[in-house]
Amino acid sequence: MAEAQNSPTPGAARAGGPLPVGSTTAGSIAVAAESTVATRMSAPPSFDVADFPVPHGREEEWRFTPLERLRGLHDGTATATGEGVKVAVEAPEGVTVETVGRDDARLGRAGTPVDRVAAQAYSAFERASVVTVPKETVLTEPIRIAVHGEGGTAYGHQVIELGAFAEALVVIDHTGDAVLAANVEFVLGDGARLTVVSVQDWDAKAVHVGQHNALVGRDATFKSVVVTFGGDLVRLHPRVTYAGPGGEAELFGLYFTDRGQHQEHRLLVDHNVPRCKSNVVYKGALQGEAAHAVWIGDVLIEARAEGTDTYEMNRNLVLTDGARVDSVPNLEIETGEIVGAGHASATGRFDDEQLFYLMARGIPEHEARRLVVRGFFAELVQQIGLPDIEERLIAKIEEELEAAVA
Repeated sequence: MAEAQNSPTPGAARAGGPLPVGSTTAGSIAVAAESTVATRMSAPPSFDVADFPVPHGREEEWRFTPLERLRGLHDGTATATGEGVKVAVEAPEGVTVETVGRDDARLGRAGTPVDRVAAQAYSAFERASVVTVPKETVLTEPIRIAVHGEGGTAYGHQVIELGAFAEALVVIDHTGDAVLAANVEFVLGDGARLTVVSVQDWDAKAVHVGQHNALVGRDATFKSVVVTFGGDLVRLHPRVTYAGPGGEAELFGLYFTDRGQHQEHRLLVDHNVPRCKSNVVYKGALQGEAAHAVWIGDVLIEARAEGTDTYEMNRNLVLTDGARVDSVPNLEIETGEIVGAGHASATGRFDDEQLFYLMARGIPEHEARRLVVRGFFAELVQQIGLPDIEERLIAKIEEELEAAVA
């Protein structure tokens, strides 16, 4: 498996002058200009749909997405229906769960929509779910949010907020059939610790476009585990910003893209304050004709973000002919006073040596392939920390591999 890596020294990026961002699947490093919007190659963030032109597929942020499969989410023709999705929240004692209107002051604090679909979702939802963990509350049981599609079209909004020094684990489980555009906000108080597991296990025809915004407080820790299996098209946009120094963010992702599926994960970590850390690791496996996975990993280190330590990696395992991967890691640096920054991207087929090693010990080829894939995903599955979810995901991987063998 060939791997492209780049770990720049702080002075190297600045000495080379500005470079175009996102221009190569091998990765790019650029010095950001005074306006980060100018280097993002997209419209400025906004809550107003009118501020975003209807995409045509030639735009940088839409060039990998098959717009005709968005079912009207991108051009305003998708109309919400009553049978869209049902949201159910199970929370331990001490957690407040509310359904609020659009005028609630807690909405929109973690981030602003960065594309037309996210802005449409923010403009169109009627009620939002707000889950609050009080300060210094340490939960021993997870908060479970079930989002189940019932065949219609829906726009959604959710907020999960942790007070100072609170600790929680949240599982957001997407199932059923729906056309869904949604924004999810995670707001972490100072010293808080939040782990979020977002599972996309949709039925075959579902469409899901979502923006996840995390605002990480001083000395707070945010861990996200995104798991994508189902759906016809899934396009997720996790974003992290920091509200104070000392924050840490870990973004993990696991996706298994099958025949005809389009799965797209576009990440941005904005190091906007000093002395924060981030680590991004996404892994995907693909099989079947026209399986298409897209991973865009953007890290921005602003001029004031001295002492930043960041790294991002994406690895893809192609199991059959006919599958396609687009992997683009981007790193923008405005200051030379950083601890470290780097990225890596790798896409390849099975390691023949690994297969030979296992088969030489009497293991049949299909079983050897299964073991290789399970090992490939193992480190990410272990990040979840919930045995029932981990077992379910392992079973799902086995199910996908059995389908490939058949």
